[in-house]
Amino acid sequence: MYTRKNQRALTGAEKKRFVGAVLALKRRGEYDEFVRVHARYYVSDTEDGVRTGHMAPTFFPWHRHFLLEFERALQRVDPHVSVPYWDWTADRTPAAALWGEDFLGGTGRSGDQQVMTGPFAYQNGDWSIKGKVTEGKYLTRDLGRPSDPVALPTGDELAWAMNETVYDAPPWDSTVRTGFRNRLEGWMSGHRERNHNRVHRWVGGHMLGADSPNDPVFWLHHAFVDLLWDRWQRKHPSAAYLPRTALGQGDPQRGRVLSLEEPMPPWKVTPSSLLDHRSHYRYDT
Repeated sequence: MYTRKNQRALTGAEKKRFVGAVLALKRRGEYDEFVRVHARYYVSDTEDGVRTGHMAPTFFPWHRHFLLEFERALQRVDPHVSVPYWDWTADRTPAAALWGEDFLGGTGRSGDQQVMTGPFAYQNGDWSIKGKVTEGKYLTRDLGRPSDPVALPTGDELAWAMNETVYDAPPWDSTVRTGFRNRLEGWMSGHRERNHNRVHRWVGGHMLGADSPNDPVFWLHHAFVDLLWDRWQRKHPSAAYLPRTALGQGDPQRGRVLSLEEPMPPWKVTPSSLLDHRSHYRYDT
């Protein structure tokens, strides 16, 4: 059992250890494999095949296991490291501590959005983008999108999702108007930048695409999303993962959406095995 901490509570030594472990995975080539996995399993409504990472009920359990795999890799480098979380309802500006020189670095420069500060700046020689989604070798960000400003989600916007009493609903995709999963993921029709999705949009750069783990802030963002799932479960203890059973013959989502006991690729873990994180880690809240 270990603790995931709010990034604002990290000591200077804890920040250094986290950054050091991330850079070690990058040097080993392991980090880029995580980027490839996320891009491979980012399947949209309009594509064929099973949807696991996004636009589906498995959004939460899939990313929980993805974070656990990443965290285990970090801990093979340094057993004292865990993934911190970024509460984007509280730390809402480019001046927040997580964008400091000693941690994730800041926004990109005007023109090409290249990140020039912090340990993940390309000029330092430790962070080169190797995915095929983009051509540039440097990390990009556009915090707050100054040319067309976007704000991070507020506490009220988050409450709009947290107050939903049903986990998910048919047609189990980006178009469903009810359910906690889609209200937090943020694909609501007419409001395509709610909560989780809005954060990706606010950071900009590499966080906009399927290869979003190229930006290490991805892990802090999704650790908070994971914490929010836990808070929602505690708030609605009688609400269960849906769909409970495999979709029936004739359902257009059959074979594309996974139920409680169906294994999620690329692993063999089921959503049911990931409903509770407390055997692995706790949060400091």
